[in-house]
Amino acid sequence: MIISPLAHDVLPAANVEQRRNGRVVDMLLLHYTGMASAAAALELLVSAQSGVSCHYLVDEEGRITQMVGEEMRAWHAGVSCWQGEADTNSRSIGIEIANPGHWLGYADFPLIQMKAVIALCRDILGRNAIVPQNVLAHSDVAPGRKIDPGEKFDWRMLHEEGIGHWIAPAAPEDSPLERGELETFQQLLAGYGYSLGVSGEADDQTRKVTDAFQRHFRPALVNGIPDRSALLTAERLVAGLSA
Repeated sequence: MIISPLAHDVLPAANVEQRRNGRVVDMLLLHYTGMASAAAALELLVSAQSGVSCHYLVDEEGRITQMVGEEMRAWHAGVSCWQGEADTNSRSIGIEIANPGHWLGYADFPLIQMKAVIALCRDILGRNAIVPQNVLAHSDVAPGRKIDPGEKFDWRMLHEEGIGHWIAPAAPEDSPLERGELETFQQLLAGYGYSLGVSGEADDQTRKVTDAFQRHFRPALVNGIPDRSALLTAERLVAGLSA
């Protein structure tokens, strides 16, 4: 079992298996627990009956518990897709971040917790070949089904510490896109990795993916509407891949 030197505790989870088809890790996925306490989340994540598990949990005080070895497949992503690949669990390492979530009084992430997440991410990236573009939110790979870790999570802080891909977003504005602009927006997000077709229509999947994109890359206004600000932010983000 590959154990992080940053783990304060190791508590093995029951739901764990070999990564499928020889898949190697190339993603780091961040979640929030969405539960009343870190202790309750930990109990769930190690239980055989829960049907879930994760590699790490970071509590509000920055304490790190490891539950699954990085070489193994944990059950944290669920139904998801990124870059056209649906078995996210076989290619990712998951970090659960203790936070009550949107339905239990969504809280700011304390600085001590953020610093622990940053240190753990840096530690994981030092052992695994994960490009910045593939340090993602649960919502990015499961738009519409998941919204965590949400718009309060500080992706900019991670990026400033050399973790993940981020770009300064365009200022929010309420200006829906015309058909050609919407097609461009869909092409940009699909090319980046989101599960999205190019139709030129603001259909249900486009709204779900736009919501996920906004939570990660333009959190000042999260409404699922593909507007000019979201388009400009997507253009800057994709341009940054080759910068």
